[in-house]
Amino acid sequence: MGSGQWLDEFIQYLTIERHYSDLTCNAYRGDLVGFRSFLTAVNENSDWTWKTITAVEVENYLDYLTQQKDSSRTIARKISALRSFFRFLKRQQLVKQDPCELVQLKTHTHILPEFLYEEELAQLLAATGGSSPLQQRNRALVELLYGTGIRVSEASNLTLHQIDFGMKVILIHGKGNKDRYVPLGTKAHQALNVYLQEGRQQLMGKDAVHDYLFVNSHGRQLTSRGIEYILKQLIKKTKLTANLHPHMLRHSFATQMLNNGADLRTAQNYTHLTMEHLQSDYRKYFPRATNENEVKK
Repeated sequence: MGSGQWLDEFIQYLTIERHYSDLTCNAYRGDLVGFRSFLTAVNENSDWTWKTITAVEVENYLDYLTQQKDSSRTIARKISALRSFFRFLKRQQLVKQDPCELVQLKTHTHILPEFLYEEELAQLLAATGGSSPLQQRNRALVELLYGTGIRVSEASNLTLHQIDFGMKVILIHGKGNKDRYVPLGTKAHQALNVYLQEGRQQLMGKDAVHDYLFVNSHGRQLTSRGIEYILKQLIKKTKLTANLHPHMLRHSFATQMLNNGADLRTAQNYTHLTMEHLQSDYRKYFPRATNENEVKK
């Protein structure tokens, strides 16, 4: 049964059993068609049905509506339409799970996470191309932020001793003095190797002596504000219209893992995972973590 037929049955249910007006029914149809169009656009190379929709697609739709600058009232209405539709499908035993059950709308003062789509990330990464010391640093910085989901402040304070290239993990000193390990994927591993062996040494010069990983043009520690400035300059080199802020890379990392089948707990928190489990989940749910050619330090 096609997606259109189920939608027609739902509208018929609203009209006959709920006695909704034509205006209200048309509003429901419009909101659901909008969601269907979104799914078709982001899944252009694969088939989808109402049965395959999960909370991940609904959460991504929320992010999309926020990026489109829809008002909180409009977003709430559109999600309400989805909730009603999937409750109907579940009651009719057309779907086994309601993907909206785990999705919670925050208050109108809460800004939903924004993220970059893969095509946008590709443009951002392309803007870091080049062989100069600063370009090598920028490449390593973006690959690390996107490939690990760490905070800008954590990247700024990262030292060489926190990186274990053999185990391919990084020890992160997080908020509230909470330490955690994050995996180091192949792309970030490659970029860091080039930066450490070439770019950083040139930027450090003769007088700078410290262990901070990322440095500015004078060889001093790169601050959080400095990282934000770099990202803004990189976005200007692309055709993107997004107002890039550092957290978008963090959200993009989580979104990629969720899109590839990770559960929310896995995408948000590595603290309680064993090292083996951590690496396994990372490679499984974050494709950019792997490459056919292994990197050697």
